[in-house]
Amino acid sequence: MRRALVSDIHGNLIALQKVLQDIKEQQIDEIFCLGDVIGYGPSPRECIDEVSNFQQCILGNHDQAALFDPEGFSTTAERAIFWTRKQLEFDAEDSEDARRRWRFLAELPRTHHVDEFLFVHGSARNPINEYIFPEDVYNRRKIEKVFSLIPKYCFQGHTHVPGVFTEEFEFLTLMQLENVYHLDDRKVMINVGSVGQPRDGDSRSCYVILDDEARTVEFRRIAYPIAQTANQIYAIEELDNFLGDRLHDGK
Repeated sequence: MRRALVSDIHGNLIALQKVLQDIKEQQIDEIFCLGDVIGYGPSPRECIDEVSNFQQCILGNHDQAALFDPEGFSTTAERAIFWTRKQLEFDAEDSEDARRRWRFLAELPRTHHVDEFLFVHGSARNPINEYIFPEDVYNRRKIEKVFSLIPKYCFQGHTHVPGVFTEEFEFLTLMQLENVYHLDDRKVMINVGSVGQPRDGDSRSCYVILDDEARTVEFRRIAYPIAQTANQIYAIEELDNFLGDRLHDGK
């Protein structure tokens, strides 16, 4: 089984389309999304429509915020989620599609298990909201607690920073891994990165291919026309220009 794992699309349809083009060339059996289909970006409806065709999607904190009230969001993120919510609301011309999109979000699970693999948005301890940052390897109590809740392999997103956490309190970057991690008997947490808003200093979209038989995790970086998404953001008054600027920097 070869699964493509994407996360943190954040309404960036142009980036998602480029990633899906690459996925089509990789002999993929299933596509999983690890949450945050929407929020920040200019195309929430279109991104939901694409992801609703995937084999699995789980709930992210921005997806949840569109359904309920955002908690702990910055002013920029809060304004963006209120604008996103407006785009998803019912209207006379698109009422059936609107219902379908709300139903899709409302039915998203918090976690998903397949054999020895756990899929979450944030962490095994708090699947929606907890961040596991690279610098958390210095917080031994936190890392030990989260690892104690992982069956063997946990795939997650949320921070938009791809890489591999080990029980030895290491964070392995894509450069260290040369973009491939080989699964063995050790527990690991694997952040699959972000399709729509990377934050590791590389502005290209990132996603992962999990190959069950080869026991490999391949990180793939996909370039897309960032300026097109940024210009769409700049044209929407309710979205802060910072959300477009940061796409160029990958931060």
